[in-house]
Amino acid sequence: MSERTDAPEAMDHDAFEARQHEGIAEWVAKNLGGRVREIERLERWRPQWKVVYEKDGETDAIFVRGNRPIAGEGDLEFEMHVMQVLEAHGIRVPHIYGWMDSPKAFVMDWIDTDDRAPGMLHTAIENPTSMDDERWAAMLSYMDHLAQVHRVPVSEFTHIRGMKALETAEEIALRQTERMYRIGVATKNIDSTFEFLQAWLRRNVPTHRTEASFIAGDAGQFMSHGSDVIALMDFEIAAIGDTHWDLACFRGRHPYENMGDIPALYRRYAEASGREVDLPVVCYHTVAFLQLSAIAAMTFMNPNVRGANWIEGVLEYASISRRAFEAIAELQGFQLDYDLHLPEPVIKPFEDSGFQKLLVDIEQLPVSSSFQEWERELLGAIPKFLLNYARHRDWFEAETAADIERLTGRSLDDAVAADAALMEVIGAGDPERDEDLVRLLHRRTLRLSMIIAGTDPDDANPLFHKLDPILEA
Repeated sequence: MSERTDAPEAMDHDAFEARQHEGIAEWVAKNLGGRVREIERLERWRPQWKVVYEKDGETDAIFVRGNRPIAGEGDLEFEMHVMQVLEAHGIRVPHIYGWMDSPKAFVMDWIDTDDRAPGMLHTAIENPTSMDDERWAAMLSYMDHLAQVHRVPVSEFTHIRGMKALETAEEIALRQTERMYRIGVATKNIDSTFEFLQAWLRRNVPTHRTEASFIAGDAGQFMSHGSDVIALMDFEIAAIGDTHWDLACFRGRHPYENMGDIPALYRRYAEASGREVDLPVVCYHTVAFLQLSAIAAMTFMNPNVRGANWIEGVLEYASISRRAFEAIAELQGFQLDYDLHLPEPVIKPFEDSGFQKLLVDIEQLPVSSSFQEWERELLGAIPKFLLNYARHRDWFEAETAADIERLTGRSLDDAVAADAALMEVIGAGDPERDEDLVRLLHRRTLRLSMIIAGTDPDDANPLFHKLDPILEA
């Protein structure tokens, strides 16, 4: 096979996609002895393909899972190695066939069932996911599989890079969030929201949780046929940690991907695992999982990376970080303010006409195998958001500055000075200020959601979905 590059700057979009198809076809021929008949790129955060091939007169399909645009070195191979260990221990994951270098991907069995929801907010807003009786039965059954996953010994994974054994409660609770916080610092994506969340997580470690287990990292993702669980998926952020992190994932993913009755899922997990679920600890790890997810969403907004989903990053940052504050409020027992109202827009002529021009022209762009209709929609969503933001930016900044002035008792000149003052309060680390800070930061992220949606808070819109409570259930 000739040497090739995956660098997009070296070729146009169609040529880039054609080179990836070429690499996939060569891999299938060499490793599976088959001839590729069809390649379909799937709508996801990352490049992924369903590949149909023919061998000895029979047709089969594989799933080629590519690298995220912002993935770290070795992240994709990490997931492959994790899945290979799980497969060896009887966990129902697709069979792994191996690794390919161009495109960077690993290859597994295609699961022949209806595709699950992508779990992306921009998709859920337009087409909210539902939960029929069969999917709910499969969801309950998944909790049995999750308990089985958690029983695989930690020692089976420690040969994999980044999967070291943990001993203290602090290590178990903070390993994942400290790593993501460092990534946020390195990518210049840590703002006052994330600074506060990480400080809160450090101060509130559940010190009685000292047993480390293998965790899926982004639990709740599986393929089903009827009520049967066919395959467990998505182990890219698998780790050693607290099993309650995985239980928190259900709250974090819902309702982008409908998880149903979450307390009922926890009861089923308790039966399957033989261990009581510590709901306050699940609340803590809800904050942790959402912190990690929101920082990750910000990294997806890197404008210089091919395929990074900029608008999904905005949507998730606003929604996910807001719900992290809702998790803290539930755990610490105080109420939050949802009675906010979007003012009339202030029209700024240059921004208005410029962004509207982009909206018109983007809609006319031709689609192809390398630039599909859903990608055009994502591109068009960027100027649509920026148009709303330009119309409401002054209100957003003034309301935030006023909140910070009330918090600090200081008169602040502008948004930059206000944010610096807020960071000072967060840096002081006074837990007595937590409630005030959570209320302030929650209002700020809720206002951002209102700008995105162009409406007051609306419970029918998944963007405004309040975190489902579990302590009162």
